Amino acid sequence: MKQKKYILPESEIPSQWFNIQAIMPNKPQPILNPATKTPLKPEDLFPVFCEECCRQELDQVHEWIDIPEPVREQYAFYRSTPLVRAYELEKALDTPAHIYFKNESVSPAGSHKLNSALAQAYYAKQQGITNITTETGAGQWGGALSYAAKKFGLELAVYMVKLSYEQKPYRRSIMQTFGAAITPSPSMSTRAGKDILTVNPNDHGSLGCAISEAIELAVTTPNCKYTLGSVLNHVCLHQTVIGLEAEKQMEMAGEYPDVVIACFGGGSNFSGISYPFMRHNIQDGFKTRFIAAEPSSCPKLTRGKFEYDFGDEAGLTPLLPMFTIGHNFKPASIHAGGLRYHGAGVIMSQLMKDGYMEAMDIDQLDSFQAGVLFARSEGIIPAPESCHAIAATIREAERCKREGKAETLLFNLSGHGFVDMSAYDQYFSGEMQNYRVSEEELAKYIAPVDELNRDIKL
Repeated sequence: MKQKKYILPESEIPSQWFNIQAIMPNKPQPILNPATKTPLKPEDLFPVFCEECCRQELDQVHEWIDIPEPVREQYAFYRSTPLVRAYELEKALDTPAHIYFKNESVSPAGSHKLNSALAQAYYAKQQGITNITTETGAGQWGGALSYAAKKFGLELAVYMVKLSYEQKPYRRSIMQTFGAAITPSPSMSTRAGKDILTVNPNDHGSLGCAISEAIELAVTTPNCKYTLGSVLNHVCLHQTVIGLEAEKQMEMAGEYPDVVIACFGGGSNFSGISYPFMRHNIQDGFKTRFIAAEPSSCPKLTRGKFEYDFGDEAGLTPLLPMFTIGHNFKPASIHAGGLRYHGAGVIMSQLMKDGYMEAMDIDQLDSFQAGVLFARSEGIIPAPESCHAIAATIREAERCKREGKAETLLFNLSGHGFVDMSAYDQYFSGEMQNYRVSEEELAKYIAPVDELNRDIKL
């Protein structure tokens, strides 16, 4: 059967982002100053982030926030992204479910990350900032921000998790092509990096470590700000263009999702596809299920604890109320580098706590098996991160088959895997393995977080 791609005209590209904080029955707990343990105000974040991003981060009032026209003009180069009915995958699974995917891999950076990168680069330029810093795990965010920085005339320094720096050389080549400076993290260029390498000279790095280094460089460099690719509220806000488009496209297809699925690291692509649909659950009583698919090797939602924790390893960030497995957690060397983060975003953690979303853990081998089936069915090789969403979708489609239900499933294809083929090589050669964290290991990393929370009284 011929695939159908639902594309919106340029005039239908969203002109506003959706701020779910404004309609949440239970607002997220406040982000805290780590020194005083008191709630942060936007100006407390000004030394680190662009001022407009700080205001968006703590905005619990405005349901809709205008997308600046220069950002929207950049969106028009690749948006709207296709919504596709996965007929061949349905056929391969012999399922009565209707499977749709939002294809964010068509952006110039190859993933959804560009949606926030363009916004953050624009706000930095408008403020007169000349330099920005960031971290990146698998390299999708670093690639997207390097593209956005070039578009708005900014200099960018990227700290890339050392494991991914070594595993994914073409990701760093993409960043270098757009003019970014790349440093493997941990490094000897910052105090945070030196401290980590002093303890373990062979440390392979983590997103928490790379965040520490990028923040340190930002606050010690004149006219420089830090940018983040996931977790924080303003990042999730910018990503809602995905779900807002998908909502219109599903209407064109004459369907509405019973289940919405996305992979989950810090939460950027999950929030992007889910928040616009979730507003109907909150405001209109809809019953759509929302599933976050995370790696079993980094199970912050399925096995973590809801507490205040740092967003980075060195403790330079504010204290965030989130599901966490500890900011010192050392994730296994899985290929889905973008999902190797210890905590979940503040908004998503509250939504998880309140029962608006659920989580599913996926083993690495299961994720690649699903990715290969998707590639052979639909003709797109997915990023290792996206493979987790596909694996969760397949589980739901198989459930529909067992139960005889023709439910509509929608997942976010957050990026392509064309520069991740070494991971597929390892899968096909039989060298890839699963990693599952023991209860003892989790307890070791969560214990310091418990201690951190003993002094917090709201």
